[in-house]
Amino acid sequence: MLDASDDSEIVRRILKGEINAYEHLMNRYKDHALKIIKRRVPTSEVEDVTQEVFVKAYQSLSNFDPESQFQKWLSTIAVRTCYDYWRRTYRDREMSISELSDKHRGWLAAVISSESTASADIMVQQEEAREVLDWAMDQLSPEDRSVMELVYLEGRTGKEAAEMLGWSRTNVKVRAFRARKKLKKLLSHILKKEDQ
Repeated sequence: MLDASDDSEIVRRILKGEINAYEHLMNRYKDHALKIIKRRVPTSEVEDVTQEVFVKAYQSLSNFDPESQFQKWLSTIAVRTCYDYWRRTYRDREMSISELSDKHRGWLAAVISSESTASADIMVQQEEAREVLDWAMDQLSPEDRSVMELVYLEGRTGKEAAEMLGWSRTNVKVRAFRARKKLKKLLSHILKKEDQ
């Protein structure tokens, strides 16, 4: 079990000039940060984003509240850094339905036309579901993508998502609702194009 008071003591030492003590925090929380980052950015970017998270955390140590948990504080920095990654790389691009395989288009048609939640839940388990979802998530703005990941894919509460993103709970609720509608509209629009 990680000791929060130990983390606070290490932060205090770093702030007093023992910069090498930061290595202890990096070693202790590297796997935790990687777990968050791997779910949010392309595999080829994980290493760079992880490094960026620890640099941002180091630069912000003076803002760390010794009464709080370092792991939670670092999680917030990791989520926000992933969000910043998507903001930097986001561009308004239109992808054609032809970029999806026949198998993926078939899956998409089945999910949208499906009346049964049970059959949709089974389909979501399949690998092609994740690939289609990844493609669709790439079409969303960084804000919409972040809120969809936290609320719908990770099952975080509105309060937790708001804390991690630095937004109000109301903003998270509104964005989550709008992002879900955008995603559904995007997927429906693609199928309509395919049927034409």
